[in-house]
Amino acid sequence: MKILLTGAAGQVGTDLLPLLTERGDQVLAFDLAPAPKHLPDGVEWVRGDVTQSAEVYDAVSGFKPDRIMHFAAILSARGEQIPHRAWRVNMDGTLHVLEAARLFGKPQVFYTSTIAAFGPGLPNPVGDDVPLRPSTMYGVTKVAGERLGEYYQSHFGLDFRGVRFPGLINAGIPGGGTSDYALFMYVDGLRTGRYECFVSPQSRIPFMYMPDALRAVLELSDAPQKSLGRSIYNIAAISPSAEEIAAAVRARIPGVELTFKSDPERQAILDSWPQVLDDHHARFEWGWNHEFDLDGMSDDLLPKVRELIAKEGGGEKLHA
Repeated sequence: MKILLTGAAGQVGTDLLPLLTERGDQVLAFDLAPAPKHLPDGVEWVRGDVTQSAEVYDAVSGFKPDRIMHFAAILSARGEQIPHRAWRVNMDGTLHVLEAARLFGKPQVFYTSTIAAFGPGLPNPVGDDVPLRPSTMYGVTKVAGERLGEYYQSHFGLDFRGVRFPGLINAGIPGGGTSDYALFMYVDGLRTGRYECFVSPQSRIPFMYMPDALRAVLELSDAPQKSLGRSIYNIAAISPSAEEIAAAVRARIPGVELTFKSDPERQAILDSWPQVLDDHHARFEWGWNHEFDLDGMSDDLLPKVRELIAKEGGGEKLHA
């Protein structure tokens, strides 16, 4: 399988690359960032900008992928700081990917949407088909991307499919999402022994551990098209409060200091999102099921974060 992966240097792309090559896929990694020092075998890296249509067209026409996994995006908190850039990357970039797919072989386009596609005031759990009234530029662009992909599917026969991700947690440095407070508890809890969360302890949104998220991407991408009743699916795992996450971290890092001081802007974004997702369509139509609960994620994540910090030269700062 030949796969073109945009946003290959991002949070999801970085962890997905080795999984793709392990199963024998040939991957063209497309990102503005330079190639990492150690690329998995079977990966070619191209420095490219999704906002530039010619660069996207050249990559797709030259590589001739069977699938395009489109992960390039500016996330919620960063998007509120640079909304015009977020529109160009998230919206124009998606248009260029879809148009390239239409012009050059019609590969499957896999799209990553988000719980930020929803707006405030919805009852929980929030299903696939509620009104989408996002309150952030990130959410606006993701809703528009969903609709644009469905347009290309209905008008041009493109195989367009994707997921609405919850907040994702992995062994990495947080990259600008409003849900980053959760990962910071683990990272700074180990790195410095303390972290002040920018949300209230009662804040609750859906989260998912990265191994589950990656498996969802692969399972939906591989699912027979005839089994799918829609293009975009909610996928859910856990919905802990910020205090429940803190309790899990405290139980595993003795003496860690985790406190809360709500930032009004980021709290408002968080409060506009669902607390619990209804993902029964994904579970029924392509067999989705998460594996990691909060305790399982915490047990698996902390050793990986320790290793990450040590590799970055912060091993001497690790909190016991």
